[in-house]
Amino acid sequence: MTAGKLRAAIVMPAFNEERSIGLVLDEIPRDLVHEVIVVDNASTDRTAQVAGDHGATVLHEPERGYGMACQTGISATGNDVDVIVILDADHSDYPDELGSLLAPIASGEADFVIGSRVLGRRERGALPWNQRGGNWLACLLMRWLYRRRFTDMGPFRAIRKEKLLGLAMTDRTFGWNVEMQAKAIAMNIRIQEVPVRYRRRIGDSKISGTVGGTIRAGVKIVGSIFKYYPLYLRSRRKDA
Repeated sequence: MTAGKLRAAIVMPAFNEERSIGLVLDEIPRDLVHEVIVVDNASTDRTAQVAGDHGATVLHEPERGYGMACQTGISATGNDVDVIVILDADHSDYPDELGSLLAPIASGEADFVIGSRVLGRRERGALPWNQRGGNWLACLLMRWLYRRRFTDMGPFRAIRKEKLLGLAMTDRTFGWNVEMQAKAIAMNIRIQEVPVRYRRRIGDSKISGTVGGTIRAGVKIVGSIFKYYPLYLRSRRKDA
């Protein structure tokens, strides 16, 4: 099976991204995508209008939170969708690298693929020091506790829909990516990283752009790594 044979749906959470979201949508290789869903997460600008003008299905999720927006979008995907792709709306990722994420799934090598900004080429200033440090710490803790080596907790990721639904995701905010990876390890889902390019986002980051946002996100991410560790231990005992 080739990447083009998979029925992939892009879910794009968006909060006040009117300057960037049109560019992101225009760069998506539509021959690889069955549907594109933008979840407007209580924006106060024209994000929803711009997304609709550029051909996306637009949903509105009034409860703020990255995980909440992702859940809303995933729930709206069609029953015939094979793969869910999460893509940020800030133009920091390169949508034309979607094929690289889908290829290991299409070939049967993996069920869950994470785009690694660390393994790929990064534009100068794309990952500020606080984001690099938090990412390094999260990956270190995952290696110590979960015995799995990751280089990145990157947001550009693809996973088989049936596997994602089986994770029974619950996090509504910044712990979404950690929860996905921790539960995927516990459930023996095949995970693979692929290098992806990364550029400076358009606009200010909602998380790493402020001291308060950085602290809140860091606490949540580290807390989530420990929160799901008992699930990992139970799965290891069950497999023993």
